[in-house]
Amino acid sequence: MSGLEDDYARAGFGGRLAFGRRPALLVVDVVQAYTANDSPLYAGVEAALTSTLRLIGAARTGGAPVIYTRVVYQAGGVDGGLFYRKVPALKLFDAGSPHGAFCEGVAPRPEEVVITKQYASAFFGTSLASTLRALEVDTVVLCGFSTSGCVRASALDALQNGFAPFLVRQACGDRDPRVQDANLFDLQAKYAEVVDEGFAIARLAAPDAKPHGAVDGRKRAKSGLNDDHLPET
Repeated sequence: MSGLEDDYARAGFGGRLAFGRRPALLVVDVVQAYTANDSPLYAGVEAALTSTLRLIGAARTGGAPVIYTRVVYQAGGVDGGLFYRKVPALKLFDAGSPHGAFCEGVAPRPEEVVITKQYASAFFGTSLASTLRALEVDTVVLCGFSTSGCVRASALDALQNGFAPFLVRQACGDRDPRVQDANLFDLQAKYAEVVDEGFAIARLAAPDAKPHGAVDGRKRAKSGLNDDHLPET
């Protein structure tokens, strides 16, 4: 443990959240703006995109809901408020912009929910919290772009709405590794569990990860995934 980690631990940060029985995968703004070379927001996050695709596959295998977010503004950003003024790059998400399209390989199925938002958090001004409650979700696995922006804001609001946020380290990305590392550290200390891809895939793909129906205790025991399991960070 580093000196910084020791300091945070002594101060009382770094408690643990248990992974619940009914997870959902939240794919935050995995769109062309962050992966297209001609985009001002290009962030070099191709590895995170590949990890995200594996998470989507695992969630579909296990029957966990997959929910996608995207940003779309009316012409001129009239519905973007101060956020649109503060970040001029958000013009990339004006309605009809190709930069707002989902990345190649990210294709929501008809039964999967797509949330359109105008602000950083996937929860702010959207139906996401109500949708998760209707699905009886208790845990939100987060991936997407960018870690310091919309992923962070969504993780914080997941916590504040009563959903345990588990952020997948390899499946989220930012434009600078220093920003990425600082935000992952702070999220783990205060607001979320930061876990590896393998942990998230095992949980999402497990038979007992389905959001509906009774849990088969024999399958749970066979999987070796107990409710009080703590992630390795």
